[in-house]
Amino acid sequence: MGKMECVVSSVVAVLVVVVVDTVSMTHAASTHSSTDHSQVVAEADALRNSGWWIWANQPGSTNHCNWVGIYCNEGGHVTKISLQDYQGNLPLTLGELSKLNLSSFPSLNFLILSGTGLNGSILDQIHSLTKLIFHLDLSDNQLTGPIPHQIGTLTELTYLNLSWNELTGAIPSSLGRLTKLTHLSLYYNQLNDSIPHQIGTLTELTYLNLSWNELTGAIPSSLGRLTKLTHLSLYYNQLNDSIPHQIGSLTKLIHLDLSANQLTGPIPHQIGSLTKLIHLDLSDNQLTGPIPHQIGSLTKLIHLDLSNNQLNGSIPYQIGTLTELTFIEFYKRKVQPESMATKKNGDLFSIWDYDGRIAFEDIFLATEDFDIRYCIGVGGYGSVYRAQLPNGKVVAPAYLRSFENEVQMLEEILHRNIAKLHGYCLHNRCMFLIYMYMERGSLYCMLSNEVEAVELDWVKRVNIVKHMANALSYMHHDCTPPIIHRDISSNNILLDSKLEGFVSDFGTARLLDPDSSNQTLVAGTYGYIAPEFAYTMVVTEKCDVYSFGVVALETMIGKHPGELITSLLSSLCQDLMLRDVLDSRLSLPEDLQVAINVVFVVLLALKCIHSNLQSRPTMQQISYKLLGNIPFPKSPFYAISLYELKNQDM
Repeated sequence: MGKMECVVSSVVAVLVVVVVDTVSMTHAASTHSSTDHSQVVAEADALRNSGWWIWANQPGSTNHCNWVGIYCNEGGHVTKISLQDYQGNLPLTLGELSKLNLSSFPSLNFLILSGTGLNGSILDQIHSLTKLIFHLDLSDNQLTGPIPHQIGTLTELTYLNLSWNELTGAIPSSLGRLTKLTHLSLYYNQLNDSIPHQIGTLTELTYLNLSWNELTGAIPSSLGRLTKLTHLSLYYNQLNDSIPHQIGSLTKLIHLDLSANQLTGPIPHQIGSLTKLIHLDLSDNQLTGPIPHQIGSLTKLIHLDLSNNQLNGSIPYQIGTLTELTFIEFYKRKVQPESMATKKNGDLFSIWDYDGRIAFEDIFLATEDFDIRYCIGVGGYGSVYRAQLPNGKVVAPAYLRSFENEVQMLEEILHRNIAKLHGYCLHNRCMFLIYMYMERGSLYCMLSNEVEAVELDWVKRVNIVKHMANALSYMHHDCTPPIIHRDISSNNILLDSKLEGFVSDFGTARLLDPDSSNQTLVAGTYGYIAPEFAYTMVVTEKCDVYSFGVVALETMIGKHPGELITSLLSSLCQDLMLRDVLDSRLSLPEDLQVAINVVFVVLLALKCIHSNLQSRPTMQQISYKLLGNIPFPKSPFYAISLYELKNQDM
């Protein structure tokens, strides 16, 4: 995110026409029985008939197991279909889901088609995917119609995401049979009727999001059985009745959002049992009675919003002991006639305290319907605009493809060196986020500009590295669960008017689940991705540490280190002197303390890009080292080699 107009990139989509020859299937398939071979041929034909052959990544390839997004076992049977990996490079969208005959893939474990332009309905034939044990992700498409009750036959499934579609009808009670689910997201559809009480049987769930639908009725008390939940979101529905006291059993919750419903009655005092909560939002309901003093037990709470209810009585003094709180609101927000002008312009500087429709109109007026003249950057996840509002404030609205992820992450993390999210707008016309405007753009662009690069002297560059380290240390070690950014690059480090650094763009960020393998799809920017990620597909904090090291080196040498990293991994760095690789547009540091700081930043960067992730320091260690007494280098500045720094202890 940020000022990225200096980055010019293009993706060339190559359409490959494949000559079909069903005789030359995989060698493995040919060695199996005729029945098995027939099944392999049937799977290939199903893919071919669906149009999948268009994405074949080897000219002339007739082996469907080599096609983009298709993964097979040794027998040639398709076990995984995933085009999420290739969203930015598809020459066309998939279209009607019915083109893919799901009953032809009895060995399928993964089906991931998020954001691929699917339309039509989710077919009844989904019941044939009895071996679908990992992912079913059809999110961010244009699917319509109901969720078929046959989905209840996928009893081995652990991850189900149908969010961001146009699905209608009731949530099928048969979902209650999917007792191995750990993740269920039906967010942002048009689902109606009540939440089936059978969801209470999904006792392995850690994440449940049914927000932004048209659900009615009471919150089932059976949700109290979901004792492994860490995230429960039911906001923006039409749920009524009281909050069930059984919610106090969900003691692992870190995020609870029941806002924007029609809930009545008191806030149950059992909510004080949720001692791991970081985010609690019960706003915009019809809750009555006093604020329970037990909320004072939620010592990790950062965000508390009880506003726009009918609560009475005094604020319990125990809430004053919640030292982590950075956002708190209790009262009903009102508008008097003299403040209508302020309300019309919207207070964008409180994420929950403005009228989304009004702000939506203001942003469109300020950018003249997002005219290209106001665009200040285009990145991998959307476009960034500069908008001066009627009240004179300047903000940076951004279209994002990864909207839900960005909002979720930035709601929950608050740090002075993480780009501040002022607000967001979700509308049937478009969606955008509203950020604090960063006057100096991205670190990449400043380093790329011959004039601006000189303004970034050694002191400012060291400070920017410290800002990055502090933000990442907070994400990795002060958030529960830890948050992995996954796309740290110089383009995603933004600079304000004082040239203070801010980490931005959380569209690919991921909550780190310590109880899972943390396998993920490719995310990040080429040149900044940790080498082990390419072959393990496992995301850890050390992936961010590597990326931080690359950016820290880039900050010191003035450009992406590129081949220098390769040299550092070999004996070629023995003759490389530090003075020869530092940014030549700046004079070498003359002040002794500045020189010591520069040397230490490069030393830390070299430790961070170590090929063995176990040998890399943690971001907490890096942050502490940069804030403490930096050790004096062992050699005079002019005599320091990169080889020496590479092998020197921290």
